[in-house]
This record gives sequence, structure tokens and C-alpha cells, in this order.
Amino acid sequence: MKVLIADPIAQDGIEAIRAHGEVDVKLKMSPDELVAMIGDYDALVVRSETKVSQEVIEAGRRLQVIGRAGVGVDNIDVEAATRRGIVVVNAPTGNTIAAAEHTIALMFAMARHIPQANALLRSGEWRRHEFVGIEVRNKTLGIIGLGNVGSEVARRAKGLEMHIIAHDPFVSLEYARALGVELVSLEELLKESDFITVHTPLTGVTKGLIGAKELAKVKPTVRLINCARGGIIDEEALVKAIEKGKVAGAAIDVFVEEPVRESILFKSDRIVVTPHLGASTAEAQTNVALDVAEQIVAVLKGQPARYAVNAPFIPPETLSVLAPFLGVAQQVGRLLSQLAEGQMSIIAIKYEGEIANYDTAVLKAAIIGGLLEAICEERVNLVNANIIAQKRGLKIREQKEPICEIYGNLITLEVTTSVGVTTVAGTVMRGEPHIVRVNSYWIDVVPTGGYFIFSDHRDRPGLIGAVGTILGNVDINISSMQLGRLEPRGPALLVLALDEPIGDEQREQLLAIPDIYTIKLVKL
Repeated sequence: MKVLIADPIAQDGIEAIRAHGEVDVKLKMSPDELVAMIGDYDALVVRSETKVSQEVIEAGRRLQVIGRAGVGVDNIDVEAATRRGIVVVNAPTGNTIAAAEHTIALMFAMARHIPQANALLRSGEWRRHEFVGIEVRNKTLGIIGLGNVGSEVARRAKGLEMHIIAHDPFVSLEYARALGVELVSLEELLKESDFITVHTPLTGVTKGLIGAKELAKVKPTVRLINCARGGIIDEEALVKAIEKGKVAGAAIDVFVEEPVRESILFKSDRIVVTPHLGASTAEAQTNVALDVAEQIVAVLKGQPARYAVNAPFIPPETLSVLAPFLGVAQQVGRLLSQLAEGQMSIIAIKYEGEIANYDTAVLKAAIIGGLLEAICEERVNLVNANIIAQKRGLKIREQKEPICEIYGNLITLEVTTSVGVTTVAGTVMRGEPHIVRVNSYWIDVVPTGGYFIFSDHRDRPGLIGAVGTILGNVDINISSMQLGRLEPRGPALLVLALDEPIGDEQREQLLAIPDIYTIKLVKL
């Protein structure tokens, strides 16, 4: 694997990726430089500085995963990545505490005029009477967004003996109650709060969430904090409200354009500004770097990511059960694609055993990926498996049976084509994938990553010896053999694992053996 790191991240994260592949760190690249370079890499890691546009994504012909060492992904064209089957991951919890603590720090900075007093004293002025502050105890804190950071802010504010209200339509009353928070409408929050802090992502809905109309409803003593994303609070409207005495002050850590060196927000002494420091603690930088590194390595190894933005979330308890079956799911699809003939139309997947009790989307993606990898231009994964199947007009049907009569768990793939139906089934035994069924034949083949011959024939004495003679004459070694039959001297399936592949000449010689009907060379 080859990984490009385009923004600064903690060295621990770099070393975690380097343990599994090649890493290049190239900072402050222009968009054109990134487009020219990205085609050689399997993964890209950024923070907030680098913009990952559609042009960058289309140039990344090898790109499998984009990692954002932080919470938001508004600098990444997630839709374009999804279309290309590129997983986008972030680190939504690594900097949670840092962002929450910075929010509290900015609240105190405003309440006690710390930046202004510091600047004035350093200039030689002792004017303490100008900096009479307020206590935060018994004040009302309004939190917009009770996600990871918003919830941690609430917990800390509770310890400061503040009254906490919040607006978030996507949390339950029980959750808010457990935090000691009262859920209210946005309008009520604006009217009642002494401090207002926002903790939402920047989306079409939240952009300009607090503008002139909303600021007209607040107390003149209110102070606003934004450690989330620039643009959630309208910058011009905020400055005008402060200048007119409609708002007492603000503390802003994020901006519409970053990095920023000139801003309307810098003109008012009643606005405290910091250069996007919410996640800037040594602990947070290490946490987010390691979170992203772990996910980058997982995706490049064909495993699901814990915080994939454009893929379904897989709970750890589900992943622990299903992870051993990812390999066999992919091998089942890969084998069937090489055995089936004709035009595919229907893909039927059956899950039996304990795995049937879980969300098997990740297994379906692995199956479809294995089935289509040899003929599909796009990289198939959990992100785009359904999209690719639909684009190809393939119908996917899934069935689940919580009890498996033969094995603890079994994955069966049945594909209908214009020629007929082909079936392959697999399971996990002793910690490794096993192919245990091909059409009507029960076998036990371990897909070792080499070459195999699958041969339909009539069971009779001498046939296997004839096959061995032909292969031995060209010095092709047979490492293992499996035979499945329906009845003595009846239809049978021979599976040979080979150290080297056979050529066209050997294939024709094998087909010339009486009672051999098909010879298929398979790579697993």
C-alpha cells in the first residue's frame, strides 16, 4: 500500500501506517500538484487545509480510501468519492474532549475579558476597572447540537453549575435527561440563553443557521461561541449585532475560509478569535491520527472502517462476529465468477447460522466485490456494491436462516445466468476460509491464493491417474485434491490445487480424457 499524507498529522499516526506500507508526507501542495501526484497512491490523509475535490478524486485511479484526521469532511467531495467506490473515513471522537474544553475555555475568556486584559496589561496599561466580568454559575448555556462534542460540553457545564438547554431534533428525551439537559426549540434557546455554543456539522441546513433573523431574538447580554464550523454563524450578521449592542460578545475558532489572515471578525474587541484550535492538543492530535491510521490500514486490507462516512456503521459487536467471514465471502464470489457461464441476471445470497442474526451488508459487499472484481472498472466495496449491481441490472436477493444443519455458519451464493444456475458455498473452519460446496457437490477446499482445476466428469477408475500423468509430464505439481460425487461411477467433481497454472495445451489434453466434461482453471 502507498499512502500520501497532505496535511500535518501526529507522528504516531504516520508510523502506524508506515508499519504496513509506504508513506509520503508532502505538505502545502497546490490543487494542481495534488491532482498530478494522487494517481500513484492507494490512500490520502488530510486535515482541514487540503481540499479533496472531484478533480482530485477522479485523478486518483488507485485511490481506495480518503482519511480526514478530524471530525468534519466538508473539504472532501464525499459524493464523488462514493461514486468511485472510495471509502471516506474520519475521526469523530479523537478530538472530542479537546474541542469541548476549548469551548469552555472560550466561554471563560469572554466572561472574564481575558484576551483584552492580557493585551492591555502587556502594553503597560493597568485598567482593571474596565474588565469587570460575569460568573458562569447559574447562567443558562444553550447548546445547538448534542453530538459528541456538544454532550461533553454539557457534562462540563453541569459541573460549573450552569442551567443547560439544548436544541437537537435527533436525540431522545431520555438521552438529554441523562445529561441533565432540557431540550427546547431553537427559538426558545435563542431567547433564554446567556451563552450559546454551536456543535453541528456544516451542511445545507446548518449553513447560516444563526443569522440576522436569529440574532434579533437573543438577549443583548448573550455571548456566542463557535468551535464547530465556519459559516454556521453568519459572520457579517454577528459583527453588526455586536456593533449595535444586540449581542454582548462572541468567541470564534472557525471561519468560512481557512487559513484566514483578514476577517471582519478581527475588527471588534468584543470578539475573541483563535486559529481553529479546537482540536489542537497533543492528546487530540495523537488520537485522531491513530484513529485515521487504523482505518486506512483496515480499508486497504479489505476490512470495514470504524468511522466510514459514506458506508453503513458496523457496530463492534457485529464486526467481531462477521469479520472472520469477510474472506470466505469474497472467495465465494471470486470462485463463482470463474465457474459461471452466460449472462448474469439474479444474485441470490443465503446466510445460515449465527451470522444470519446480524446486519450482513458488509458480507454482501464482499461477495459482490469478489464476484465482479475481474470485470468491473470500479472498485467494489461496502460503499458502492449496491450502486454497481444496480448499474449492471443485477438483482440481488438475500435470505437468512438462523440455523444451519451442517456447519456452524454457511454462506451460499447462487447466480442465475442465461446458461443456468451456478452455486458456491463457503464457511470458516479453524480460523480460515473453506469452500464446501460447488453446485450439487460437497467438498472441502481451502483457497490458498494459488491455482485450481475444477473438472466435471464421470466417476470411474483410472481417470484421476490419467489427469496426474498429464500434469506430471509437464512438471506441474498437485498440492491437494478433493473429489465430490453424487453416486459411485456417476457425476463427480474433481478439484486439484496446483503449484503452477496449466497452459492451453494441457487443458486440451485433459479434455481429451474420456468422461471428462469440463476443465476450468481458477485463481483464488
